Amino acid sequence: MARDGAVYVCQSCGGVHSKWAGRCDSCGAWNTLVEETRAGPPGALKPQGAKSRGPALNFETLETETVAPPRIQTGVEEFDRVCGGGIVPASAILIGGDPGVGKSTLLMQVCGAAAMRGASVAYISGEEAVEQVRARAQRMGLGDAPVKLAAETNLRVILEGLKRDRFDIVVIDSIQTMWSDQMEAAPGSVTQVRGAAAELVRLAKKGGSAVILVGHVTKDGQIAGPRVVEHMVDAVLAFEGERGYPFRILRGQKNRFGATDEIGVFEMTDAGMREVKNPSALFLNEGGERAAGAAVFAGVEGSRPVLVEFQALVAPSAYGTPRRAVVGWDSGRLAMLLAVLETRCGLGFGDKDVYLNVAGGLRITEPAADLAAAAALASSALDIPLPQDCVVFGEVSLSGEVRPVGRMEGRMKEAAKLGFGRVLGPIAAADGAPLPVAGVKGLADAVRRISDEIWR
Repeated sequence: MARDGAVYVCQSCGGVHSKWAGRCDSCGAWNTLVEETRAGPPGALKPQGAKSRGPALNFETLETETVAPPRIQTGVEEFDRVCGGGIVPASAILIGGDPGVGKSTLLMQVCGAAAMRGASVAYISGEEAVEQVRARAQRMGLGDAPVKLAAETNLRVILEGLKRDRFDIVVIDSIQTMWSDQMEAAPGSVTQVRGAAAELVRLAKKGGSAVILVGHVTKDGQIAGPRVVEHMVDAVLAFEGERGYPFRILRGQKNRFGATDEIGVFEMTDAGMREVKNPSALFLNEGGERAAGAAVFAGVEGSRPVLVEFQALVAPSAYGTPRRAVVGWDSGRLAMLLAVLETRCGLGFGDKDVYLNVAGGLRITEPAADLAAAAALASSALDIPLPQDCVVFGEVSLSGEVRPVGRMEGRMKEAAKLGFGRVLGPIAAADGAPLPVAGVKGLADAVRRISDEIWR
């Protein structure tokens, strides 16, 4: 029997139940309901009597003469780019990523660079001792950076320290290790993560410090804890990286002060993260003839054009059921393209294994990559390589039509800068194009163009 004023909260999804049950009705997880009081996290509103009155709510107009404080330039340009041009004072940023991807390394580099530029920075670790954090900073060449270090997990102690000494940037590594004695739940639980995040976000808004929270991720790639934490903060950044590749991508998923599709590219080295100024040169194969099944896609990530290579392999299936494998692209979109190629272009994949890979570990999400993926698949199926100096872009519809995409001129200018001489794309791309465009109306035209020896 539950106590008066108590509810049961799922530690996997945050769903609230009035009584205990073995299985959560929201997410289906078993044995995850934990009893909590209705009082909520520290600082939550307490129920008021019918006759009690609180302070009056004062409304203001949109007109203001207050000048917004300038953004904090950390000195790590790729990080500042993803944040929208720098860190906004009094903002809260949540960074998530797989274990070992380099979240702590990147943030220590950001803290050191910002501190060297005059910002007051505090780095609070709940996972490592101060000596371990200091050793990492020295290995990265930041031993002289004036960054204040602390190793603490008690939320009350952290809040008192941050209220006493104001900092421009505060890093909490990580939010899942923070706990408060005012909440009856284990550290890392939904209740503790939600309560700690709420208090730290409130501290940022009232104190003016920019708070950066490090978040663990689940095996599905989602940030562990309740989704309400992502709603609380101003920006959610994902730090991605494929195992076996030294490249890391910082991708904006939510940003109240900038673009949400911006990326920053880094390379993991022994001395920390090295910024990659020209990602296109990083993701392309240098030298040698292009093999059949390879197509260079002229894409756009945020505000920058990026060239990346699509690699496809179509091989006879040795088993009864053909295999479909894709890395760096949407598997559902691959299935759609295969159906369009079979129906509209006459290419058969029913008895073939199909493998598609985006080189360099980058993940592509924009529809403009449809034609590049289709060209790589057709090139592999026909065993005919695309021209060495050709880039491809365009969206493919279910009818087989190749449609124009955004920022076509910027894509072609980036390709021309890297030495490419022609484009395979929609007909509309030829208007004022800086490169010769082999415009195609449909996917069947593109396949015929690939097999044309004169064009090659």
